[in-house]
Amino acid sequence: MSVGVVSRTVTIVTRVRERARNAPDAVAMRHKDFGIWQEVTWGAYWTQVELVAHALLALGVEPGDRVAVHAENRPEWLYADLGTVAARGITVGLYPTNPPAEVAYLLADSGAKILVAEDQEQVDKALSVLDECPELRRIVYLEPRGIRGRYDDDVLMSWPELLALGAEHRAAHPGAVERRLAEAEPADVMTLIYTSGTTGPPKGVMLTVANVEFAVRTLVEGGGFTSPPPSERDLALSYLPLCHVAERAFTVWFNSAAGVQVNFAESIDTVQANLREVQPTILFGVPRIWEKVLAQVNIKLESASPVKRAFTRLWLRVADRVGDTLVRTGGRHTLRTRAAYAAGWVFCYRSLRERLGMRRVRYAASGAAPIAPDVLKFYMGIGVPMHEVYGMSENTAVATANRPGRIRLGTVGEPQPGIELRIDEATGEILTRHPGNFAGYWRNPRATADVLDEDGWLHTGDVGEWVEGTHVRITDRMKDIIITAGGKNIAPSEIENALKASPYLKEAVVIGDQRPYLVALIGIELDTVGEWARRRGLPYTTYRDLSDKPEVRELVQEIVNGVNERFAYVEQVKRFAFLPKELDHEDGELTATQKVKRSAIAKLFEDLVEGMYAR
Repeated sequence: MSVGVVSRTVTIVTRVRERARNAPDAVAMRHKDFGIWQEVTWGAYWTQVELVAHALLALGVEPGDRVAVHAENRPEWLYADLGTVAARGITVGLYPTNPPAEVAYLLADSGAKILVAEDQEQVDKALSVLDECPELRRIVYLEPRGIRGRYDDDVLMSWPELLALGAEHRAAHPGAVERRLAEAEPADVMTLIYTSGTTGPPKGVMLTVANVEFAVRTLVEGGGFTSPPPSERDLALSYLPLCHVAERAFTVWFNSAAGVQVNFAESIDTVQANLREVQPTILFGVPRIWEKVLAQVNIKLESASPVKRAFTRLWLRVADRVGDTLVRTGGRHTLRTRAAYAAGWVFCYRSLRERLGMRRVRYAASGAAPIAPDVLKFYMGIGVPMHEVYGMSENTAVATANRPGRIRLGTVGEPQPGIELRIDEATGEILTRHPGNFAGYWRNPRATADVLDEDGWLHTGDVGEWVEGTHVRITDRMKDIIITAGGKNIAPSEIENALKASPYLKEAVVIGDQRPYLVALIGIELDTVGEWARRRGLPYTTYRDLSDKPEVRELVQEIVNGVNERFAYVEQVKRFAFLPKELDHEDGELTATQKVKRSAIAKLFEDLVEGMYAR
């Protein structure tokens, strides 16, 4: 390990280096290889980061150059990320599901010089658009299967070849990485995080070293989320895309700053099994994950024996009452709820949480999109300390959080320490101002000026209101607010979340702008509705066939009727139609973060929408 050069600026890289010096044999992360968990120590972690950084220097990466990573969550993602930052480059993350057209756009827009691609699939995408990416010089692949011996292209390099190049450069230029690290400045842009692109082409959010360090001090060291703050005793499961700011915070930043041990899920399909194996103490998920787990609980419950089903339902009713009390008290137990939960732990909750992989969770968070309060209450009732949080790429994920003992369900919590947050009196838009506000959009000063004003306020585009003067409730995105033909302003996300709280519904898109009433495009949850149909002896072959069943329409109509009772007349869904397919990112219906592209949906299924208004 090179020494002798002092870094003036603290970065996530210098934090990992210090951990490697102070506790080289402690475990930094784990990943599975041939079904067996493999440990990576802090010493080994730093060695890999240093080798990658030396290799990037050998490949001519200069300060400010972009290095893209197109891979699932795995140790090499972190090695490439921190190696790039060590070389004072800028990391650009691509979603594994990005189709070739989006890969071309992201690589060309960022001007990436190096691409780290996971496997043949991702390499093929890059090679197919290489002519559209003039600045791309090298593609480094992680998995050789299907590539080695079959591809003859000078742009390709294997991961072992990259590390060998780094070792050669280190031997020839000892201390080069340390010198580059010592030159780092707080204003250095260290990553581009591209927006989801719900309303247009994705924009590259420039986050600086200073932005990330503010987030680390606020969220990690300052206990902005957990209490007590994260530490070496905590375990996390990394499974959401690392190019998303929230997962970067919970995986990379929590790991480097607090020593939280990261465990990489094998794939998104094995998350449930990996949760059971790891039993993390800190767990972050987007609403779709929490909803999916709850749907699976319902599936298992319905297929259980009558005695077990009745027994479990009894204790889930107790959990529901416990949850009601926790909602009322802000998350604080009373003597009665403690006694009820203690009994439930013995008979139900411990085994349930064990199967869910949440037995040891001391802090769970939902963020990145709105979630139905009833979903959060379920987890609170069975003892999972659930908190809704709020932030965005443009403010380095630092905005608000529900804190232990101060939870207000239906809100995203209180402003984090050290930030200014206000709600515009005229528009209701949420604005934040703090050192985590981004440096701007990459190569897009006009878009930057639209959201970052001269006084340093970030215009989030989210509409919100204060609750009890302390907590923030988000009602919707400004661009999504529906104004009916009668002039009524309606927030569709509240209605959509209420519908999606049902385990039988996966998607709900409420439509009604400049229309006389609201309608909805609804997508069923194939697993739960399929199990419901199986129990009733209803045969089906495909998603569409199942949706077309009259019995399924009756089921969904009952759900819609129940939700309508909770809203004013003008906010009720008068008609609905089933989406003929499951929405997909590659078909342009969802963003990479699984957010619905409303304009695309309205256009793709225009006939369905017009049909609901033509009756």
